[in-house]
Order: sequence, then C-alpha cells, then structure tokens
Amino acid sequence: HLCFLFFFSCGFLLLSLHILRAVAVLEGKIVISKLGDNATLSCIYPGKELSLNNLRVYWQIDDVQEQCSVVHALISGQDNESEQCIHFKNRTQLLWDRLGEGDFSLLLLNVSQSDERKYKCVVLQTNEYTRVVHQEKVVLRLAASYSQPILSGPVTNSDSTGEVTFSCSSDNGYPEPNVYWINRTDNSRMLPSELSITLHDDGTYSVLSTLKVKATSDMQIECFIENKRLQENISANYTQEKQNNDSNTESHKDLEKGGRGAQAAGIISIVILLALLAVLICWLWKHRSSKLVSYTDVQTNGDNRKLNSPV
Repeated sequence: HLCFLFFFSCGFLLLSLHILRAVAVLEGKIVISKLGDNATLSCIYPGKELSLNNLRVYWQIDDVQEQCSVVHALISGQDNESEQCIHFKNRTQLLWDRLGEGDFSLLLLNVSQSDERKYKCVVLQTNEYTRVVHQEKVVLRLAASYSQPILSGPVTNSDSTGEVTFSCSSDNGYPEPNVYWINRTDNSRMLPSELSITLHDDGTYSVLSTLKVKATSDMQIECFIENKRLQENISANYTQEKQNNDSNTESHKDLEKGGRGAQAAGIISIVILLALLAVLICWLWKHRSSKLVSYTDVQTNGDNRKLNSPV
C-alpha cells in the first residue's frame, strides 16, 4: 500500500507539472518593457538543420478579432512588408546576425500602450509541402516608473478636532499604482481619506492621496507608491523629531555662516591695518632719507668753505 501511494503521488506530481507547463505555453511568455523603450519578443527555433530559403516566419497579433494581425514577416530569408499592419511599419526588426542560428526574436521599437498585446511567432517549413515546425506566444506588458513621491503637511484642520492632513502625490507612472500609508511609530497601516488617480493623454497616471490623523508630538508618517509590475516601491516620510532636528541644523548652519562672515571681516581688517602700517613705514623711511641728504649737503658745503679760506 505504501509503494502504491508513493508511485501514485509521483505520477500525480509529474502530471501536475506537465499541466502547468502546458498552461504556461498556451498563455505565453511575459515580457515587461517600459514605455518608449524597445522590446524584444523571443522566438527560438530548436531545429538543427536550418535553411532560410525554405522557411517562412510570421509574427502576428494573437487575436482573431483583429482586422490586421501581421506584425512582421520573413519569407525565404527576406523581409516581406506587403501584409504588415500600418501600426508596425518601420517599428519592427529581426536580429539578422542570429537568423542562421534559428533565433527569430522580434525587436519592437518605441513601444506604447497600443502594443500591449499577446503575440504569436509561427515558423513554417516549405519543402514538398508547407508545415508548422515551431510556434511561440509572447505577452507584452508595459510599465513606467512613478516619480519620487512628494509628501506635504501636516496641515491643521479647521474643524477643531485635533486632526491634521497629509497629502502624497506622484506622476508619470503605469499601470495604476497601489498607495499605502504607514504609521512608523508602530508600523501599522492607515487608510487614506481620499485617493485620486488620473489618466493622462500620454497613457501614464498620476496619483494623489490624502490622510487625516490625530496630531501627536512624535508623528512618523510614511507614504508608499507601489508599481507592482516593475516591483518598485518608492516612499516619502514625515517625522516630527526630524523636523525639529532640521530646524536646529538650519540654525547651526546660520551660526556657522555668521562665524565665517565675522572671521572673514577680521582677516580683511588685519590686511588693511598691515597695508596702512607699510605705507607709514615707507613714508617715515623717505622722510628720514631726505633729512640725511640735507645734512650731508650742509656738511659738504662747510668743508668746502674751510678749504677755500686763506691761512
């Protein structure tokens, strides 16, 4: 009985893995790309013997309701744009240096929200008859990072309830974000009072969330903006103690600036005094030199008179 249960469990596990793998193949790989970037949709043909002249490769939109489904076509080793949808004109490229290795991945340029679809790569071999030798599906999902949140507040409410209001905003993200408010004093989550998400013309979103809380002397509030698709979580925080420390820091900086200013003024005063002293010394030296010259002239004239007087 134990052996039977063991083999039954192993068989059930293998069957589950095969089912999950089949579901993954049907759903397709998921590629996440940022808006405006270039996205690579993978398609690798595992066949060993490969002749491009006998192959046709089609990239298509995997939706039967689409009127135009051809994204890119390669026929006998050459691009064929005759059936390509206008939306993809001049925006698709195959990796030519890898075609000989069976890599038919598609480079989609400057992706936008309208490119967020499920795609299918079909490889056909055309020898005696045409048959599908490889097929892959790829799901393209787009995303854009949100800007660093701006946390404003606290603003005292006018209803005299002792509450204050914080606001948190962020822009230019995709898709819609999750917004969380955390009380850092006990790490509890707080529900926002209001949440507004706006869709812009370029397809990105902006978000504004407000929070009302009781004012305390040790408030520590943090706002999180989560982009789940990009696995990005950015935040902004407010700390009452930090605000006080910032004020003290600013005062200390002002004192330092004042001290530097006084020090500079003292240095300038010393330089001016030294310059005046140098001028005074030069003037005294010149004055003394002129007196010495006058005395020498008088003494020389006296000696000349003595020599010229008769004996």
